[in-house]
Amino acid sequence: MSALQLRPALRGCRAVVLDTDGVLIDSARVHALAWKEAFDACLRERAPAGRDHPFDAREDYRRFVDGKSRLDGAASFLAARGLDLPPGSPDDPPGTGTVAAVAAAKERSFTARLHDHGVGSWPGTVRLLHALRAAGIACAAVSASRHARELLDRAGLRELLVTIVDGNDSAALGLRGKPDPALFLEAAERLGVPPADAAVVEDALAGVEAGRRGGFSPVVGVDRTGGPDSAADLLDHGADLVVEDLAELLWE
Repeated sequence: MSALQLRPALRGCRAVVLDTDGVLIDSARVHALAWKEAFDACLRERAPAGRDHPFDAREDYRRFVDGKSRLDGAASFLAARGLDLPPGSPDDPPGTGTVAAVAAAKERSFTARLHDHGVGSWPGTVRLLHALRAAGIACAAVSASRHARELLDRAGLRELLVTIVDGNDSAALGLRGKPDPALFLEAAERLGVPPADAAVVEDALAGVEAGRRGGFSPVVGVDRTGGPDSAADLLDHGADLVVEDLAELLWE
């Protein structure tokens, strides 16, 4: 690891705050498939005529769900399809009658997929975390998911992180979800570094916008999808630069 050096974009940073799903670990795909199962059931039963086409696990996930809390993501996509479901309550069982029920169906599907298949991390991510640690730059992970700590444990990345701010912290502290920067600001405060001296690394449009709103610099967008507009969308939402893999932030 000693041969790896940070590229100029990160050399002036005192800390780096990284999103979890899709940046640190390869779990975004599992989230997207779980959302597809939940949304498609709801669309079949309740969508207006002509708006019941299936959830696109790449584009719909990227535009409406990625980076948001389960309830916010569910409400965003359902509203885009013309479904005005009641919000429901956190105790709603999995189903299609309320936003909370659809979110619960997603949670059930995600937990089952996680148990059956697990998740891993990208080699470039691990290399960057080691290089940041060697350079004395503290790292934090943020996530809207309540599973973040478990996922990072399974991927073997927790020891490379100073702190984690996840969905459990968000609920306990009353932190607003992305694109509000509250999760990132909480992570920076725990690291003892002002946002202007910390980078944010995000793959979600809502997360990139949150990093920009919070005054972090630089904001690095991670384009895992490689779609025709995905890199441009990240730049439009506030990314200073876009990479396809975190290894691009390193020199050999």
